[in-house]
Amino acid sequence: MAGDPTATDAPYRVTLEHADGGGTAVVRARADESVLEAAERADVALPFGCLTGACATCTAELLAGSVEHRREPRGLKPRHRDAGYVLTCIAVPTSDCRLRVGSDVAGELTTNPWR
Repeated sequence: MAGDPTATDAPYRVTLEHADGGGTAVVRARADESVLEAAERADVALPFGCLTGACATCTAELLAGSVEHRREPRGLKPRHRDAGYVLTCIAVPTSDCRLRVGSDVAGELTTNPWR
């Protein structure tokens, strides 16, 4: 289907707030597509790597709403999931949602002991 999907075709409004100050984008997600797939369809660039939930390159912070991962998000530790981090490559919205996205977000998952 060409063009933007309607609310009927893509019921979930996904607001993507870029952590690096790159602005905000709003995309519509179909019930069967991940946040990353919805963003790509709308020509909104997000970081990604493996597309299977293993590498955590696509990490985002869920600020509002809800998502379900298609499979176990192996790239996230339980404490990261508990803190609200999700993997956009396998996170499927189950409601309207707002996420903080960008490579800076993935960097928050690790600490540098030398700082």
